[in-house]
Amino acid sequence: QVQPVESGGGLVQPGGSLRLSCTASGTIFSINHMGWHRQAPGKQRELVASWTRPYTTNYADSVKGRFTISRDNAKNTVYLQMNSLKPEDTAVYYCEVHVTFSGDFWGQGTQVTVSP
Repeated sequence: QVQPVESGGGLVQPGGSLRLSCTASGTIFSINHMGWHRQAPGKQRELVASWTRPYTTNYADSVKGRFTISRDNAKNTVYLQMNSLKPEDTAVYYCEVHVTFSGDFWGQGTQVTVSP
């Protein structure tokens, strides 16, 4: 079993920054994809940013130029640096991990609130 654990959420003012972290633990052969998704109240979950082995990254149009995804392979950790945050970025952010031979796993989520 694989368990992704997110951290780094919180309350920030518009224009501020946060960095989210997600570390996958458990029986891991190799990770070939890690992503960040978010879900705001009353809305569907959406992909925010992702990393796919060996080095492909993908971003939602709404966060391009503001968010950066990065990875520490040795720690099975993915980060999401969020800059110039807007109130519409408020959501629960979920980490997704795809492990070779094991499938997809999701974290419990971390709340990000952008408010004056």
